[in-house]
Amino acid sequence: MNRKIRILMAKPGLDGHDRGIKVLAAAYRDAGMEVIYLGLRQTPEMIVSSALQEDVDVIALSSLNNAHMTIFPNVLKLMKEKGLDDILLVGGGIIPKKDILELESLGMGKLFGPGTPVKETIVYIDKWVQDNRR
Repeated sequence: MNRKIRILMAKPGLDGHDRGIKVLAAAYRDAGMEVIYLGLRQTPEMIVSSALQEDVDVIALSSLNNAHMTIFPNVLKLMKEKGLDDILLVGGGIIPKKDILELESLGMGKLFGPGTPVKETIVYIDKWVQDNRR
């Protein structure tokens, strides 16, 4: 029996803009995913600890405050330290192309910018989980 995709969503750092991530959380629930939304002002340690406790397939971060080059690599580093190599880390926000390329080279999954159709994110997550489910 296939279980639902479990996705942990968080707003790391001091970014207080949460309308977009809440819209995505609702869309992911509507698509049949089990969503754990941690809310605002999460630290990388809190995010990775929650992902481990909740046995998630995906961590989705949203950053609109230009902290992505600090926070996203820190989350990725902690994931590797905890052996969470089988969890997809995706992100979204205002992220310059050069930063996207660097983050993806570190091992992040796809990074989505403003205006990305929600369906595109769902298809990407679903395909990755189906191809990589443990």
